Amino acid sequence: MTAADTSPPPVVPALRLSSFYFAYYAALGAFNPYWALYLKERGQDIAAISILMSLWYGTRIFAPSTWSTLAARSAHPIRWLRVGSVLTVASFAFFTVPHDFTALFVAMCVFCFMYNAVMPQFESITLSHLVGRSERYGRIRVWGSIGFVSVVALFGVLLDYLPVTSLPWLMLPLFVAMAIAAFFNDYGRQPVAVASAESPSFLGKLRRPEVIAFFVVALLMQISFGPYYTFYSIYLDEHGYRTSALGIYWSIGVVVEILVFAFSAWIFRRWNAATVLIVSLIAASLRWLMIALWPDSAILMAFAQTLHALSFAAFFAASMQFLVLFFPGRQNGHAQGIYYGFSSGIGGVLGALLSGQVWEAGGGETAFMLGSVTAAVAAVIAWIWIRPRGALAAS
Repeated sequence: MTAADTSPPPVVPALRLSSFYFAYYAALGAFNPYWALYLKERGQDIAAISILMSLWYGTRIFAPSTWSTLAARSAHPIRWLRVGSVLTVASFAFFTVPHDFTALFVAMCVFCFMYNAVMPQFESITLSHLVGRSERYGRIRVWGSIGFVSVVALFGVLLDYLPVTSLPWLMLPLFVAMAIAAFFNDYGRQPVAVASAESPSFLGKLRRPEVIAFFVVALLMQISFGPYYTFYSIYLDEHGYRTSALGIYWSIGVVVEILVFAFSAWIFRRWNAATVLIVSLIAASLRWLMIALWPDSAILMAFAQTLHALSFAAFFAASMQFLVLFFPGRQNGHAQGIYYGFSSGIGGVLGALLSGQVWEAGGGETAFMLGSVTAAVAAVIAWIWIRPRGALAAS
């Protein structure tokens, strides 16, 4: 046994990693709930707002994989994280002054591309520090959820007293903090050789049945979230819930998400990633079914939101485990890009469009029923092709 074999593992820079997650998701906590209000205040109508907001999901289809490919081919991949973060700040600064639709469209294209590009690479950076200790991922990622829920609450209060047009000025420091955090982070363990993301070994892994099944499951899971991300607040409003209740229900989801990430190490010491993945898919199907069938029950709606712990947080943490298992080392960054583009990108666009069409044809209950069926189909696929013994045999 060599000295390298007996040396202690390197210290995980948890504070530096957590700071990037906190800043990135804090900014997202302002963007997701409040950006449409800002666009409306800038004189954009509903049609224009829907087009501009769709760019968030549209750029996810190609931005993550493009940026991760550039990083994978670079001798200094960390530079791409820093460049992407700085360009996110620069493109977002464009919103601090008024613009017409055409200028906003161009700015949104650039901003959404850059903002969506950096996180998959940073996920790979985090996992490079957690070689052999990937169960610690949740304790670091949880700070993103903390940042998100903190800003949702804080900005909701601030915008009661400040005009919505001040939103870009409130968000800009968050993006600056993200860029600063990028310069304090770097990769951990990496293979000596710089592997091509399009190498035969990488493409061969993509063709493995369990890998194909994993990406299909991720796509279907994101589609099942379409009615929730697009119409959940409208759905509850139609059933007589007050605006304050909507905020409580959204908060329940984020709080339980934080708890799962905080205890993820404990979870994965007891159950493997395949088991957690399948349970999370079943929980998602049950969650959408409850929302569809019993929307007037405040207790059941609250319980459905607690299932966010499994249907989102546990699913996401298990997915990161699988990406480490299937694509170790330098290939992980490119795999992260494909995962984000395929699930959040294509899945996000399809989820929004399909749920909208079904909503118009059959109402909110039917849209959430579609989400339940989609998650159930994903669970069947996972059970057949990513069952616990088969998935972990590859490790």
